[in-house]
Amino acid sequence: MQKIYEGKTKTVYQLDDGNIKLFFKDDVTGKDGVFDPGENQVGLTIKDNGYYGLLMTKLMFEKIEQTGISTHYISANPDERTMTVKPVTVFGKGIEVICRLKATGSFIRRYGEYAKDGDILDYYVEVSLKDDEKGDPFISEELLEKFKILDKDEYKTLEKATKDITKIIQKTIEDKKLELIDIKLEFGRDRQGNIVLIEEISGGNMRVYKDEKSVKTIELSKILLDM
Repeated sequence: MQKIYEGKTKTVYQLDDGNIKLFFKDDVTGKDGVFDPGENQVGLTIKDNGYYGLLMTKLMFEKIEQTGISTHYISANPDERTMTVKPVTVFGKGIEVICRLKATGSFIRRYGEYAKDGDILDYYVEVSLKDDEKGDPFISEELLEKFKILDKDEYKTLEKATKDITKIIQKTIEDKKLELIDIKLEFGRDRQGNIVLIEEISGGNMRVYKDEKSVKTIELSKILLDM
């Protein structure tokens, strides 16, 4: 097993059989010690966050796979905090897809002149480039095609998959009397060229409220897993 990449929240290893192993760290994105899934830097470390994040990711990926949506997920070992996944190729140098149900966070920072916190956005999809130095800039559908990152058909597939996956996650969260506000997903192409969901689905890449207050990452995992 060879380490091939050290990310903000995960370490990536190459396995001898060609698959990939992800190690879930306790680091989460944020700023000034405050968790924020919209940030592109590590803001704090939360003890056992990687363990609970993996448990939630396992739950969500298996639930999504059951609906027929393709992912890179193969298996997970929560005790080791690792997940084995299929190899994929990312779009360009990597993109993130955000689905917003309500306006808050970075959306208000950008569009506060036109929207107020809590406005309904009805599954509004945005795409950003993974580029820490430039602050993960947002990119239009037109530029995605111009830069040969995604063609029009691929964008439509990505957008639909994002909304479908968000609705599955939203239903799971609402069953626990919680509210999903927004979520950040990642996609890639598998060896057959199919668009598949990759990375993780945990409290670290979504914003969930209970009684209009943000639910902490570990607390969210425990609620969803009945722990």
